[in-house]
Amino acid sequence: MLADPVPLGFVFRSRAKEEKAPADKAPVTDSKVTRDPQAPKGRPTPKRSEAQTQRRSVAQTPTTRKEAAKRQRDDRRAAMERQRQALASGDERYLPVRDKGKVRRFARDYVDSRLCIAELFLPLAVIILMLSVVPSAVLKNVALLLWLVVIVMIVVDSVVIAIRLRKQLNTRFPDENTKGAVRYALMRTLQMRRLRLPKPQVKRGERP
Repeated sequence: MLADPVPLGFVFRSRAKEEKAPADKAPVTDSKVTRDPQAPKGRPTPKRSEAQTQRRSVAQTPTTRKEAAKRQRDDRRAAMERQRQALASGDERYLPVRDKGKVRRFARDYVDSRLCIAELFLPLAVIILMLSVVPSAVLKNVALLLWLVVIVMIVVDSVVIAIRLRKQLNTRFPDENTKGAVRYALMRTLQMRRLRLPKPQVKRGERP
């Protein structure tokens, strides 16, 4: 007795299942490659240190106007503190713009290395004022004469400093912009040495 004929569709379905089975049973390899969900598509996942830096910068970003104002005040206070320390130490990185540069540094050193008559103006002015209030015509005349002498000495000394400094600047910095350096130095001569900012970095008599 002959067996019942097998349907043709059943044969093709069985063969397709047998061919698909090895592919389904293929070992799955765990590459352990993870991608940051916040990283843009098509780019490698950043390193842990980079991710931490990014998260820290995002966390430090002010979210309100009050926090932003406080951050600006803190930054301004820190910048002023760095500038104050730079004025005392002469650190070029944090000096004000008017004091930066090797031209301005040389102008300061040139003035600080010598005794300027203009820096004696304040103590001499105190002495002259004391003489002028004394009830004596002779002393008042002496005080008036001293005023004239001091002013003339300051003018002459300032002119000599300006001429010599300009010559030194043209010799040492022929390719640099020296505009305003002489006026900057003359304004510094009007201050007493201990009150000058930035602080003097050379001693008197020392060649700049």
